[in-house]
Amino acid sequence: MRDADDLAAVAARLLELDGPRARPSPDARDVERWALALRRVLFPRHFGRDREGGRGSLVEDLAELRLGLERLVHDCLCSACPEGAPPCPEVEKAAEVAREFVAWLPSLREALAEDALAAYTGDPAARGVDEVILAYPGFYAVMIYRAAHRLHERGVPLLPRMLTEHAHSRTGIDIHPGARIGRHFFIDHGTGVVIGETTEIGDRVKVYQGVTLGALSFSRDEEGNLMRGVKRHPTIEDDVTIYAGATILGGDTVIGRGSVIGGNVWLIESVPPGSKVLNRPQIDVRL
Repeated sequence: MRDADDLAAVAARLLELDGPRARPSPDARDVERWALALRRVLFPRHFGRDREGGRGSLVEDLAELRLGLERLVHDCLCSACPEGAPPCPEVEKAAEVAREFVAWLPSLREALAEDALAAYTGDPAARGVDEVILAYPGFYAVMIYRAAHRLHERGVPLLPRMLTEHAHSRTGIDIHPGARIGRHFFIDHGTGVVIGETTEIGDRVKVYQGVTLGALSFSRDEEGNLMRGVKRHPTIEDDVTIYAGATILGGDTVIGRGSVIGGNVWLIESVPPGSKVLNRPQIDVRL
């Protein structure tokens, strides 16, 4: 019995450290399943149960997607409530959010068509838009980001970040759902890309692997606490290309329209439109 007593003591201590019991949070596996269901309804010809274009299966998938989202939003709204507390007054918001989200899906599909075209026209290795949709990790990450951003704007807690972290684990691309990204966006290769919460990206921007759009420093209030929600990540204007390994930091940093940022460049200040910023290390060649 000694071993059982030891385990019981450890379990009791862990529960004590975990704090007061609350309603269960969303399961990450349910979030992943919902993300894949979202892809299925957005691209039924590529991922749907009926790939011949039948509407019956798509209607069923849409109904399941809406119900799944309603449950996830409900769990997120209630996850901070103590167990046994009365229903959260905002729970009715879950059904409203789910209905609005599903009604918005055609607009999302149109935006993603532009993103897929940006990848095809921006990558000579792509053999077609279908290849982008089926195989490009950057496209998947952007799809999940755009859905998560919509939920973030609707004030849904927790779920948007869980969605983008699902995409992060699947693709190596970390996009905060609070970032604002324009149309016709392409992330080439993608692994190691980081786009922070208050980043603003214009239209027709192309980003390569290993790019960081991050914060230079963190503002604090008079008591030394981090100030949240302030602009701390850069602004990237339209038609900018950022090559592999570049790091651009700071909320006051603006990359002007049409600029090209070379590989492994470190930037903490703004550059005017049409700039070319290159990293040209001195090379000592000795024969």
